[in-house]
Amino acid sequence: MTWLVRHGESTWNAAGLLQGSTRHVGLTARGRAQARAAAAELRRLLVGPATSAGAAVAEVPAHRILTSPQRRAAETAEILAGVLGLPVHECPELREQSHGAWEGRPAAPYAPLLAAAGPDWAPPGGETFRALCARVRGLDPTGAVLVTHGETIRAILRDPRCRIPHNGEVLLASATPAWSGSGDGSAGNRCESGAVPPL
Repeated sequence: MTWLVRHGESTWNAAGLLQGSTRHVGLTARGRAQARAAAAELRRLLVGPATSAGAAVAEVPAHRILTSPQRRAAETAEILAGVLGLPVHECPELREQSHGAWEGRPAAPYAPLLAAAGPDWAPPGGETFRALCARVRGLDPTGAVLVTHGETIRAILRDPRCRIPHNGEVLLASATPAWSGSGDGSAGNRCESGAVPPL
């Protein structure tokens, strides 16, 4: 199993700005609350219900948290770690797709262009979806909770048309296509309503 968590709301999410691979953008108060809610959901999924004495009935099947080094993801990972008691390791491969010269600009005018982009197109100075898929393909998610970004989750699922998860959303995958297939962004599995299909 692999657990995927999109970072909580950032200050740039709230301001409607394109973030991409910008590193310094942190969480809002709402984003921290979303991370706490994600931690509670993960605890439920990983540990299971508690007995009447409050002891967990199952061991945590994850032993680490891998996070994008970008501040919004790293802050989310630290909140998860505080609840789950798991160590956090930065993983540069989990950083968000670069939007190049468009980063820091209002997202609204660029969103339709990004949504319509093919796997080999990128904004000036940015990264293609195919390159993002190649970057995540070499990861080993065994026993890990992955804290990352919307486009990176699409790359892990190898589906550029998959709905971007909400901030703080937790997804569960029984296998991850980026590690089991070509991972080039040309084919993929559909995710619907926040659920990752069995692969």
